[in-house]
Amino acid sequence: MTKLALRGGDPIRTKEWPAWPQHDQRELANITRVLESGNWGGFPSPNVMAGEFAEKFAAYHGAKFGICTTAGTTALEVALKAAGLERGDEVLVPALTFYATAFAALVQGFKPVFVDVDPETWCIDAAQIERNITPDTRAILPVHLGSRMADMDRIGEIARVHNLNVIEDCAHMHGGAWRGKGAGSLGDAGCFSFQSSKLMTCGEGGIIITNDEALAERCNAYVNSGRGTGSDRQAAEGTMLGWNYRITEFQSAVLLAQLERLPEQVALRSANIAHLEQRIAEIEGVSTLPQDERMTTRSGYGVVLRYDERAWRGVSRDRFAWALHKEGMKLHAAFYTPVYSAPLFAWKDAPIEVDYSQVSCPVAEKASGKEMIWLPHEIFLGTTADIDDLCDAIVKLRENIDELAE
Repeated sequence: MTKLALRGGDPIRTKEWPAWPQHDQRELANITRVLESGNWGGFPSPNVMAGEFAEKFAAYHGAKFGICTTAGTTALEVALKAAGLERGDEVLVPALTFYATAFAALVQGFKPVFVDVDPETWCIDAAQIERNITPDTRAILPVHLGSRMADMDRIGEIARVHNLNVIEDCAHMHGGAWRGKGAGSLGDAGCFSFQSSKLMTCGEGGIIITNDEALAERCNAYVNSGRGTGSDRQAAEGTMLGWNYRITEFQSAVLLAQLERLPEQVALRSANIAHLEQRIAEIEGVSTLPQDERMTTRSGYGVVLRYDERAWRGVSRDRFAWALHKEGMKLHAAFYTPVYSAPLFAWKDAPIEVDYSQVSCPVAEKASGKEMIWLPHEIFLGTTADIDDLCDAIVKLRENIDELAE
């Protein structure tokens, strides 16, 4: 008699997982306050709630300045431009990330150079950064992927030696810390996303944080159509070519409430992830990525499992993931693929000519094609019983491996 849900058996779980996004009366009260004020937009920049949120979010991560934007992607665009990059300058980018990390550089005429990922973290491999540096390299753009952070100690050393900018992509790392310093405060600037699925959300939006006052001023101007901050004549007339990437007061109202909730969510996720790691360590053929002790506050957009096809009698990662899904689990396989293989880079209307047809990053390709299983962050906002359902489902597949392999 069949036991696996994949083949008609009863699934481990039928109830819903924790919902995302989460909200309560705090968001409603803040939105009502904006609605009744009649002051809804992003100008003067920053507006009241946008300014309050930017200051609080930056301080929470140990930075002096925060500049809100329309998205995580535009945050990266602005930070790279404000760092002084010019057409043709090279930006070192991890091969395994969302393509917008590289797009933010390419759309401005900067050239993304793809670096393979560390096999232990699947973040940019610091050991391979120096061999990709050329006279045209101007910046390193490390991505803190999932629930792991890039090696910011080594990246900082390399950047100082070669006089490079470091712009952290923190779209996955709200509330995380490295050696007690908040994500985004370790490089020249850090960029966060508030898109619907992220650890904090107002639907869309982003922020740049930095400890560099001059960089912050340039970022403010680029976000605000080239104007300075405030409502005086200089702010109104503008000082440089920029974009209108201002965030609205409605978005900022939601984010202020989301920031209040972030610490308790970080703590809850961390406790449930620790429970997951204990359970997974007892199951053959799957593992979590090693935890770096320098990451002193654990956070993350998702937890990544490493699948070992050899331990599952050649059953592919995709079949394994589909079997887990049929057991009622919430997960993704191949959440990211190597960026250089994206159709985006076959377009002929990019500001500069790029050719990635000969690029190969074997660690990223193996992770994406055979090993990666992505567990979304919201499933860790429930109870240990939820995590046990996930682990019990994997154990069930293990105990019925003959049926799975048929």
